[in-house]
Amino acid sequence: MSRKPSMTVAEAGGLHAWLMSDRPASRRQAALGRAYGAWRTFSHNRLAMVGLSIVVVLVLVAVFANQLAPFHPLEGDLRTTRLLPPSSVNWLGTDDQGRDILSRLIHGSRITLFVVGLVAVLAAPIGLLVGTVAGYAGGWVDATLMRITDIFLAFPRLILALAFVAALGPGIENAVIAIAITSWPAYARLARAETLSIRQTDYIAAVQLIGASPWRIVFRHIMPLCVSSVIVRVTLDMAGIILTAAGLGFLGLGAQPPSPEWGAMIANGRQYVLDQWWVAAAPGAAIFLISLAFNLLGDGLRDALDPKGVK
Repeated sequence: MSRKPSMTVAEAGGLHAWLMSDRPASRRQAALGRAYGAWRTFSHNRLAMVGLSIVVVLVLVAVFANQLAPFHPLEGDLRTTRLLPPSSVNWLGTDDQGRDILSRLIHGSRITLFVVGLVAVLAAPIGLLVGTVAGYAGGWVDATLMRITDIFLAFPRLILALAFVAALGPGIENAVIAIAITSWPAYARLARAETLSIRQTDYIAAVQLIGASPWRIVFRHIMPLCVSSVIVRVTLDMAGIILTAAGLGFLGLGAQPPSPEWGAMIANGRQYVLDQWWVAAAPGAAIFLISLAFNLLGDGLRDALDPKGVK
């Protein structure tokens, strides 16, 4: 009985030493060691752990929305439950249609995650590809791609998203496409800057000497080195993506009624903001909390994925 704890500690110490070895024996050991070192740095950042906890709770709420929501998000009673203040029955009150605000916030978390996830999946790979190709190719390819990028960066993101949504038509899918189109240039700029420094290294020169094609060099050797910086930038941009989506919803160009999108909920409650303040305050607080969580998470990832910061 007394030996089991000591053996567990010894095994844990051996695993720690194996992961943190200065001379890894395989790629797998090196990759696991980098991930373990990054997690140690990240876990020591309390604010980053708070942000991660909030994001995890958001994901769980979205997954189990049907079980957690006390009422149906789209149904209410205009005669008996319209604009009720927060109470033990309706924790966050009800809106002008008699619908429970808490239930609508819970189901609206799915829309928020849908927008954030799809924009990240669409915009980040495009920006990474454009930036690495421009940085490695140089010359007229670099000049052409970067001038296109500059055109997108010349306009405020929300204004440009409004223009694209106006052309595509209102709706959550078109809003996601519009936000993705306006988000990739920042990732392209970041990836290009890193590629310009990476392509001058001896590592890339050695790969060129063995006859690797430019596309293989970009996809297999340069892109993986730029991924960590792009991930950090995407995480930091999540708050801006949420605010842009909420802005489109507030203007009636995002998710359409009666969808429980948080920006649309604020727009619906603005006419009652003085007397029935909870109608707009609840979704506004949700947007603030989730945006703050992604910012804290992004700051923690930036410190953890910085090679100079991992110990």
